[in-house]
Amino acid sequence: MIGLVVVSHSPALADAAIALALEMVGRGDPPAVIAAAGTPDGGLGTDAAAIAEALAAADSGDGVLVLLDLGSAILSAEMALEFVDPDLAERVTLSPAPLVEGLVAAVVTAAAGGSVADCAAEAERGLTAKVQHLAVEPEPEPDAAPASHQPDAPRGRPP
Repeated sequence: MIGLVVVSHSPALADAAIALALEMVGRGDPPAVIAAAGTPDGGLGTDAAAIAEALAAADSGDGVLVLLDLGSAILSAEMALEFVDPDLAERVTLSPAPLVEGLVAAVVTAAAGGSVADCAAEAERGLTAKVQHLAVEPEPEPDAAPASHQPDAPRGRPP
């Protein structure tokens, strides 16, 4: 079974997201879900060494899916991949999925025997139900940038 790692700036957020996701599999056979959250001194932040340890702890040989909360968590996770055995690094997938919805979907899929690719795909679809229910449509692309953002436009005159 694959393992999962939750990289968060906040240990409380990681622990709560993991608890929620594990509730969805009940008394079944849940996957390993390891938090790598906070800084060594107990503050908010991420720690590449702690992430590397979590990757090793979550790996059973079938791969590890990593869900992340905020931008710098990505950088720390990428750095952690440099600290682990290259064979393990090849089995790790960093997911762009939303943390809570993605984690729930990935845990349920992993508990059902899904591969890392299956879990990653379900995690990425984790936001679909909310988007459809709220009828959210993507912002339209602007036709052109304002004159101040067009480097070739003459200064002081519209393009």
